[in-house]
Amino acid sequence: MKLPATATLIVIDMQQAVDLPYWGQRCNSGAEAVVARLLAAWRTRGLPLIHIRHDSIEPNSGYRPDRPSHAFKPEALPLPGETVIAKSTNSAFIGTDLERRLRDSKAGPVVFAGVATSNSVEATVRMAGNLGFDAWIVADGCFTFDKTLLDGRVIPAADVHALSLANLSGEYARVVMSADLLQAVNAG
Repeated sequence: MKLPATATLIVIDMQQAVDLPYWGQRCNSGAEAVVARLLAAWRTRGLPLIHIRHDSIEPNSGYRPDRPSHAFKPEALPLPGETVIAKSTNSAFIGTDLERRLRDSKAGPVVFAGVATSNSVEATVRMAGNLGFDAWIVADGCFTFDKTLLDGRVIPAADVHALSLANLSGEYARVVMSADLLQAVNAG
């Protein structure tokens, strides 16, 4: 695998709000470290990257801009000059200029990591695939939370994560592991 200079990394919603207790149990405790390694590799090679920040309009959300938990996690902190796109829905394509930016830069592949696999990541990756982008999702660079079904059963976060990746694999995106991706970036 070789990555072109147009390979664009998009990190979704890696903000301190994901650490609030109301989310419940999560999977993939190493995702932040993976994201940090991806960001370092992209920066070293000078590849394009975009940070997506969720600016919630929900009254009780930790993602509200007026809350301390709105801040980026230290492992995913944008550097001066890096692109930050604010969104207020689950998909980073809705109400933003993300599609235009990617088309103008002839981005490809578009590589996604972040949180939550079963929410904003899945919604954004699905739209990327539907819009015709060569979308990749870093399986170990994402995480999600336990999900309670309508009948009260709780689905463990690892299973929710695996199902989201399975939903995306093939039709919408290529699912990759960070080790393979980092090897490709470093070989570039």
